[in-house]
Amino acid sequence: MSQNAADSLPTWRVWGEEKDTDIIYTVYLKKVCYHRPTPSAANPDSEDDISYLEWEMVRVRFVKAATLERLVEALATDDGELESTFINVFLNTYRTFSTSKEVLGLFIKRFNTLTEKQRIEDIKHKDDVDYDPSATVHEQHKKTLVSVWKMWLNGFPEDWNEENLRYLITFTSKHLPNSDLHSRALNQLEMILRQQVYSKKSLPPWLGDQFADLYLAPEFQRRACFLETYRFPRIDVRHFAEQLTRMDCDLFKKVISHQCLGATWSRRSQGCCETVVATVTQFNEVLYRVITSILIERALEPQERAVYIAVWIDIAQELRLLKNFSSLKAIVTGLNSSAIYRLSKIWSVLPKEKLEIFQELARICSEDNNASVQRELLIREGTAKFAETVGENDRHMQKIIQKQSTHTSHGTIPYLGTFLTDLTMIHQANPDTVGEDNLINFEKKRKEFEVLAKIKLLQGAANTYNLEEDPLFNRWFYSMPVLTEEDAHTLSYQLEPPPPTAPRKSNTSSNMSSANSSILGHRKTDSIASNSSSGAGSQFYCEISSHNSSRHNSLDREAHNNHMSATSSVSNLSLDSSNSGGGLNKSKMIHSQSSNGLLRSSHGSTSGSHTPTHVGSPLINAQVVNSPGANADFYIVKITLESETMPQDGIVVYKSMMVKNNERTPQVIRNALMKLGIEDDADNYTLAQRLPDKDVDLPRNANVFYAVVVNKNFELRFILKPNPERMTNGGGSGVGGGIHGSSGGSRSSRSSNS
Repeated sequence: MSQNAADSLPTWRVWGEEKDTDIIYTVYLKKVCYHRPTPSAANPDSEDDISYLEWEMVRVRFVKAATLERLVEALATDDGELESTFINVFLNTYRTFSTSKEVLGLFIKRFNTLTEKQRIEDIKHKDDVDYDPSATVHEQHKKTLVSVWKMWLNGFPEDWNEENLRYLITFTSKHLPNSDLHSRALNQLEMILRQQVYSKKSLPPWLGDQFADLYLAPEFQRRACFLETYRFPRIDVRHFAEQLTRMDCDLFKKVISHQCLGATWSRRSQGCCETVVATVTQFNEVLYRVITSILIERALEPQERAVYIAVWIDIAQELRLLKNFSSLKAIVTGLNSSAIYRLSKIWSVLPKEKLEIFQELARICSEDNNASVQRELLIREGTAKFAETVGENDRHMQKIIQKQSTHTSHGTIPYLGTFLTDLTMIHQANPDTVGEDNLINFEKKRKEFEVLAKIKLLQGAANTYNLEEDPLFNRWFYSMPVLTEEDAHTLSYQLEPPPPTAPRKSNTSSNMSSANSSILGHRKTDSIASNSSSGAGSQFYCEISSHNSSRHNSLDREAHNNHMSATSSVSNLSLDSSNSGGGLNKSKMIHSQSSNGLLRSSHGSTSGSHTPTHVGSPLINAQVVNSPGANADFYIVKITLESETMPQDGIVVYKSMMVKNNERTPQVIRNALMKLGIEDDADNYTLAQRLPDKDVDLPRNANVFYAVVVNKNFELRFILKPNPERMTNGGGSGVGGGIHGSSGGSRSSRSSNS
């Protein structure tokens, strides 16, 4: 093959599939380069010693799908060599289709099978003087299997409970009594037994009752002798940012990456994702303290309360320099929550420079274009020593980053929700099994492992942090009283009551102060987490926004809509490459923590119209049509807007969005308007399902999830149409259901405002 012809071929090319018993391979042709030898020194012009073969196409097989037993066999190559990439994928993902006890049993079965084959081989060659039993392929397979066993034992200690270790030790005592594997298993069992003896640990001192009243707002000070350093907002913002980073770093490094897998995360209520839930809890703890610290002191003037917001912006700025994107997003999300967002008088007195810095930080956390800014930062700075990337229009952050100290290097703490979304999307978009034999889809596991590898890489980078723990900060953080959802809104409305009536948004937007517009003017397609929460419920929040707003108050309505976007937990991932829009619909989820580790009553649900969204429900935005199953409580649908040109040119542009169980028609219309980038009142539109032969208008207060016609032969398509009643009446009070229509209406205590 000529060099030019070979250069034009791709390095890898799919050739086809090969099927064997209980296994399917994807076969690639790989272009391999052979180095041209150097001409001999005696005759440099001679071509006799030069190979004309420079390129060759070789066949390479990858397991596409197989039974569990065949996957265990594939941990080694045909020659018995270690298949490192395959092993890493298998050990990181097998929990989604098996259990540690089952896999351990198959390892033992495989070892015994190889031992029996080796015994037969020894008998066959007992008279062969040149026969070396240690050099057989069966013996090589056994060595590789033991190596994989050690990798599993060392790299995934969470899989090895007392039962599994005793099972392994019973086996190694008989077959591998003097091996390193046997010794390591014994040591690990000893550690577990010791931990059981010393499992009762005392609480850290800052969590005791003696510090229950130490939050240092004037209304909550109980001890005048407390250090001035912790009298919020007169604090050292850099120190606070470092302490938040320390807390986040400790939790992130403990994250067991495979607990982020979509199939595992969707079962988190069963207690299988403790390390991931811990990061969610910490995210919420920061978010709630942002809201509480701003609202809890009733006597402050707007200028004084604006100082609190400015301090949190300063802390967020320091978090950006520390590359802590988790607490950064928690703070920005807290400031964008409707209880804070709606306080226009306070935002209007905030210095212009602070507003602009906040906007720059908010752009970092934006979910637009599949969280492209966050992803770009992780690529550029994930393993870098310092923050060094700024947006084209981020003039303030550019100056701040240029002035930062470079004497101390930092790790990176990502916003974990982005990865949870990606993994959930992969899980939802790819079947678990393929073919008539229901073979395990291992291609799906490879895609999942690519995301897990990124998490592991950032966990390694997080070791760069060297931040000392400050017990006084811990006392301040854990002693702060946290407002419930209802209390936060009550205080917000006491501080700044809504006007009794308000015209439509289009008529009132000009009445908002320019300063407030600059900060509250997060475009509905540009605000924090402007898109949906992650799939298998990777929501980082629980609802805290809707119950007290007047539906006729345009500012409140905009605040709520932005809160829905600002507090949506995780980024989205479009699975349709043709979707140039990139953005997906917004969620109104805010995750709180409970006694089961996911929803806590202290932040918890309140009576009335809000029912906390089921935390185990997958919530994703991908251009994939999901048929409702036993556990499905959402649809992925396509939405468009009716226009006069549609019947003429025949071009209809659809965008994908999610419709969840309990979402009423007004809420779905609002989500659709945000998805389509339209700022208008939902009451001005009706929603219809587009069937092959007709459009079916949905009732105004219907639960859309149950109202749609589902048929596997056509996609779920919807169309927004102008509301003829509103066009005739020029307005109106709208229809009940509220921003959060999940429980059938707004709170009775606020019905007079609705």
